[in-house]
Amino acid sequence: MTIATFLLFTALVAVLTWLVTRGKSTNDETDYFLAGRSLTGVFIAGSLLLTNLSTEQLVGLNGGAFKDGLSVMAWEVVAGCSLVFLALFFLPRYLKSGIATIPQFLEERYGAGVRSLTTAIFIIAYMLILLPFVLYSGASGLSNMLDLQTKLGMGEAGTIWTVVVVIAAIGSAYAIFGGLRAVAVSDTFNGLGLLVGGVMITYFSLKYAAGETGTLLGVFDKVREADPDALQSLGAKGEDVHWPTLFTGVLLLNFFYWTTNQQIIQRTFAAKNLAEGQKGVLLASFFKILAPIILVIPGIVAAYMVTKDGDLAAQIDGDDAKVYGALVRTVLPAPLTGFFAAVVVGSILSTFNSVLNSSATLFSLGVYQKTLRPNASHADVVRSGKICSAVVAVFAVIFAPSVFMNVSGIFGFFQKLNGVYFIPLLAVIMFGMFNKTANGQSALITLIAGLVVMFFGTIVFDFGAAFGSGYHFMGVVFVSLIILQAALGTVMKRSEPYVQKDAGLVDLTPWKPAPFVGAGLIAAVIGIYIWFSR
Repeated sequence: MTIATFLLFTALVAVLTWLVTRGKSTNDETDYFLAGRSLTGVFIAGSLLLTNLSTEQLVGLNGGAFKDGLSVMAWEVVAGCSLVFLALFFLPRYLKSGIATIPQFLEERYGAGVRSLTTAIFIIAYMLILLPFVLYSGASGLSNMLDLQTKLGMGEAGTIWTVVVVIAAIGSAYAIFGGLRAVAVSDTFNGLGLLVGGVMITYFSLKYAAGETGTLLGVFDKVREADPDALQSLGAKGEDVHWPTLFTGVLLLNFFYWTTNQQIIQRTFAAKNLAEGQKGVLLASFFKILAPIILVIPGIVAAYMVTKDGDLAAQIDGDDAKVYGALVRTVLPAPLTGFFAAVVVGSILSTFNSVLNSSATLFSLGVYQKTLRPNASHADVVRSGKICSAVVAVFAVIFAPSVFMNVSGIFGFFQKLNGVYFIPLLAVIMFGMFNKTANGQSALITLIAGLVVMFFGTIVFDFGAAFGSGYHFMGVVFVSLIILQAALGTVMKRSEPYVQKDAGLVDLTPWKPAPFVGAGLIAAVIGIYIWFSR
């Protein structure tokens, strides 16, 4: 029954995606990489959410909540504010330039050298950090959820490797053969399933913790009584998201991820016009603010239940990567397990194939067409993207268990790895938007200096300890890089101040309610923090 339900839902998404996208061209780069600039708000919101919402959150954030409580909601709730800035400030500029990649925008501002370096940074980081984490966290979650070690008769490592390879093969097929349109449509269908499934797990977790005589809301009283800090929005010292980090590294990582990260915002470049793009981004913001309902609460409930349920405690065995899978296996009625497993696989695929498509876009438009074969045909450019996707997928499979297996607190570790390239890129992008005269040489020096400092300060030495947190270290580096480029920019100047040109590819008329909706969403974020800090 479990396998049948799993196969049925997985096949249904594939068939529906084919029906929606059949007959749509993927023969040139605009169709393949940007869905012909035809996406409406609903598909943009669905693809934004599902590209982000994968087992890295389901497994990682619930594991973080198991360890630290509600404070980890920052990764989701603060994203609501970042998306408002994307809708109101960044998106109009991106669509005006008519770009397909962030490095294209940087080339327009700084020159070809900065584009080449940032393209390489994105592709390498996706291949060695993001995709391996998505694959590993997904394989770990599924293994515990379905007890695959027993079913397959393998050890933990063998099971993880097997699931990683299967997920990568399926995800590659979507990205390589369907392009961004297939990715966005499948994301939307999987998103609906994940929304239903995620709420379902939260409901059954609360019901399980309440017992036969308790109420769902009463569980929160039990949790608060057992651990008063579990439902505090402001993290205490020693927690991964200690409250001062909300204003340093956590804020910066969040801001980069939702406003300038290629794999996330590529679908906004495919908007049919600015109004639809803003609608989609703000709709995604609304759902991100609500995301802790499915990404944090189950982990908090699991932390309470391990003190009552020896079997659940044994399944988790102190490993936060096993929390979500063990909880699902414990609380979910057996007939629904197959459906939820398919939903989880869909969430993994949505992120995996979206990142592959972004990697292909970066390589094909930024390296192949720009440098290797400037006169290549549209079909050749698309073919190069498919080859790039396959290569990136293979390396991601190899690195997935190698990097993350046996790591404690994998979500926090993942965010610190992200900071190695997030912080330098964000500094250069933000400086370039507000300064019109600094040239590409100043940006290259700043980028290289930032990468070196972040790499050694995060991977080789623990500079974060000297600042009280790795996130504070990120904040110090960010400010230092802004100062560095400002100083360099006084002598390294463009021949003429930068003026953004209008590519004229889409209608730039904004959605009139956007500023008011954005203000309301930011007010909601502030209200949530105040309410849960009492």
